[in-house]
Amino acid sequence: MQAHELIDHGHGIFALDALFERPRLTAIHLVVESGRAAIIDPGTATAVPRILAALEALGLAPEAVDWIVLTHIHLDHAGGAGLLASRLPNARLTVHPRGRRHMVDPARLWASTIHVYGQSEAERLYGVLLPVPDERVVETPDGASIALAGRALEFLDTPGHARHHVCVRDAGTGHLFTGDTFGLAYTELDAGGRRFVFPTTSPNQWDPDAHHASVARLESLQPEAIYVTHFSRVDDAPRLAGDLHRLIDAHAALGRSAMGTQAGDARQAVLRAGVERIVLDEARRQGWGTSRERTLEVFALDIDLNARGIADWLDASQRAS
Repeated sequence: MQAHELIDHGHGIFALDALFERPRLTAIHLVVESGRAAIIDPGTATAVPRILAALEALGLAPEAVDWIVLTHIHLDHAGGAGLLASRLPNARLTVHPRGRRHMVDPARLWASTIHVYGQSEAERLYGVLLPVPDERVVETPDGASIALAGRALEFLDTPGHARHHVCVRDAGTGHLFTGDTFGLAYTELDAGGRRFVFPTTSPNQWDPDAHHASVARLESLQPEAIYVTHFSRVDDAPRLAGDLHRLIDAHAALGRSAMGTQAGDARQAVLRAGVERIVLDEARRQGWGTSRERTLEVFALDIDLNARGIADWLDASQRAS
């Protein structure tokens, strides 16, 4: 890998394309300070060789990585953590307290992934999960902080997309690494340099009220820049947060409208069609400039996952009532 394959955002922050499924879908972020490095959301096992090559391009040995930082344990973010840890002898792994056991023993995480995707698709997407030794795992609840050569990375508990989700504030810049809490920002939709976001309500812990609260908390920090996993840097947090709140409400309203539909294939079809309408309405509102067919191609997986996430939220709400 050449250094030019890394996106240099300045301040020692770099983005690496994981090349997961398609280009510019999944970003792995590196923070470098005084010759030491942290890797934020390392992606799947297939990305590990790219991470090692990126470190080499930056003149960093594997021994220079102090931290593997997880925003949450969904496998497109964390599936390669165990393999990567085995290649980085000094790195410790950070994770929300709810996620620790799944990093140490990924059996249940793998089983839930198969439930969502099916066995063959899960294996194609993520490969083999390796555990991380327990003594190398550091829990990062709300308010936790770690040091990278004296540069503090601070953790905020941000449920909504998942109950085990944290966002990371770089104290040196005030910039935020938000995983999936601050939505998806696909580069295919950029128009005139203007970026857009869309919420991900994927299974199985989406909660619209918690999601609203987390987005509001992130906006209140007034970050100059936010780094989302799908895909990398966005600015203008107030505008994007407003869009996220509106779209979270749209997904919740869709779910409430489907409450009378019996759970199963029929309800899933209603929810899928509804999420598709939300996507296409947003394309018109924002002037993405992509054709109907291209827009639906970009969002094909997310339409299905968002519909499943809404269904799980409905089921959880009904069990709680």
